[in-house]
Amino acid sequence: MYTNKVTLIGFLGNDAEVRSNDNRTFTILSLATKSSYKKDGKYIEHTEWHRCIVFGKLGDFAGGLKKGAHIMVEGELRSRKYTSTKTNSEQTIWEIRVDSIIKLDRAAKADPEEQENEDAPVEEVVA
Repeated sequence: MYTNKVTLIGFLGNDAEVRSNDNRTFTILSLATKSSYKKDGKYIEHTEWHRCIVFGKLGDFAGGLKKGAHIMVEGELRSRKYTSTKTNSEQTIWEIRVDSIIKLDRAAKADPEEQENEDAPVEEVVA
């Protein structure tokens, strides 16, 4: 049995980018995750950027996501090769092919009565 499953929680670095290729629409997300470790008594932070590709109706939903959105994505890790026009050499790129997205942002409070409820609902979309 084989498993290729990735779960990432992070923030979008840019607004979602909707593209079309061969009559197929997809959305690209640039997701940042952070990690840190201690070295010589100081914390060192590292930000990793992930290229996430979303197809179908889930891609339509993802197209509305904005920079700074806090989300969780699940999917599979994929690699693909292409020939760079700058270096004229073959390059390998790693992407997450997204199966589900959960928005982790807190909902905006509309009026003072809603401020009593501290827990905002979580919006989940699964392909």
